[in-house]
Amino acid sequence: MMENTQTFDTPDGVNAVIEPMDATGYLAPVGFEDQLEAELGDVIERHDRLMFAPGPERRVFWAQNVWRNPVRIAIPSIKGAAKILKFNQRNWALFKFDHFSRAKLIEGHLPHVSAKRQVFGEPAPTAPLGSWTLIDPDTIIASADCSSPWKNGEVEFEEDKVTPPNRAYLKLWEAFTRLGAYPQAGDRTMDLGGSPGGWTWVLHEFGTDVISIDKARLDAKIANLPRVDFRQESAFGLNPEEIGYIDWLCSDVICYPDRLFTLVNQWMDAGMATNFICTIKLQGDTDYSAITQFADIPGSKVVHLYNNKHELTWMKVPGVTDQD
Repeated sequence: MMENTQTFDTPDGVNAVIEPMDATGYLAPVGFEDQLEAELGDVIERHDRLMFAPGPERRVFWAQNVWRNPVRIAIPSIKGAAKILKFNQRNWALFKFDHFSRAKLIEGHLPHVSAKRQVFGEPAPTAPLGSWTLIDPDTIIASADCSSPWKNGEVEFEEDKVTPPNRAYLKLWEAFTRLGAYPQAGDRTMDLGGSPGGWTWVLHEFGTDVISIDKARLDAKIANLPRVDFRQESAFGLNPEEIGYIDWLCSDVICYPDRLFTLVNQWMDAGMATNFICTIKLQGDTDYSAITQFADIPGSKVVHLYNNKHELTWMKVPGVTDQD
């Protein structure tokens, strides 16, 4: 057995062969399988969106969930498979890609895991959640230790379908929820690329004073909120010293990654912002050097949010992202 793996055991009366894989599993977001496979480079096994690469967990950007220390289990029966999983951990999430009926039968013998949507403002789940999949009728791959506390990394929210002018607000909701850190009432915040106003609305709801910047106008009901200062100009023409200190600088502005990198460095070099959440917009083939320059900024990280599209999110929050 590989060193430092989490040991899987079998309960009395169940005969099964359990084999550590000496690899790590990475689950790609739907539609971004090619990006993950290219990023890993040495995929040794693939099951639909789930890919395995040798060795311990790596820094990757296009994984929705990471399966640490996975094992391959030759299962004796449907009930036997469920007994093995329950013996090692209570909560398990099924990744389905084949053998649906048999997988569903195994799932039916496992404790129910709530499928209710995340309510924004409530903390992320804390109970350990393992992942498993049925790769053929008699073989399971399972990991008791996964990177995401949500089933298959799917952060589904109870949405507000009335107030925000678009669904982009879900990205900011997810970022804050994953961080477990939020703006406080009275903070000074900034939304770059604010139109039509989804992120501005989120920041305003915390009780912050929001400077919203965009060449395009905000939705009128967002622009008229009491603590929103909308400025119809380019985010790239701002002088941090003239704007003044910002507690949370958030950006969903559409631009090339290099241009965003220059912008955030301008604010960091000036010492005029502490916390950053910025969308890295990507076009065409993924430019990994452009992404890596963000990930290499000390104390920060780059992730693909469940609510991202062909984009990644860079976050720098002292005391949070520097501990990951």
